[in-house]
Amino acid sequence: MKTLQRRKANKNILPYIVKDLRQLQHSYMPFIQNGGLFIESGQDYKMGEEFFLLLTLLDETEQIPLAVKVVWLASKDVKAPHKPGIGVQFLDIESPCKNKIETYLTGLLSSPTATATL
Repeated sequence: MKTLQRRKANKNILPYIVKDLRQLQHSYMPFIQNGGLFIESGQDYKMGEEFFLLLTLLDETEQIPLAVKVVWLASKDVKAPHKPGIGVQFLDIESPCKNKIETYLTGLLSSPTATATL
C-alpha cells in the first residue's frame, strides 16, 4: 500500500460507510482506473490530494484501508440532484476492493440508474 505523508489529522483519514447496494451503486465510479468512489463531503479538497479512506461496505464489520487520490470535485454550488463532494481513485493497482465492489454490484453496473457522477 502506498505511504502518504502525515498531514492534518482531520483530513488524513476519512471514514466512509456504504450502508446499502443503492448507495454503493450511486457512488461507485467504474470508469476510473483502479476504481473509485464519489463521497459526499462539505470539506475542501484539492485535485490530486491523497489521503486514506477507511471504507466499510454494507454489513461487513471490517474497515478496508485504502490509499486514494482526489480526481473529481463537485463544489458546494453544484446543482440538484447532484451533491457536493469528491471523487477518489483507488491508488493500489492490485486493490481487492474494486473486485469486491464489482461483485456486490453484479448486474447493476450496466443499469440506467443515475449515479452521483453521471
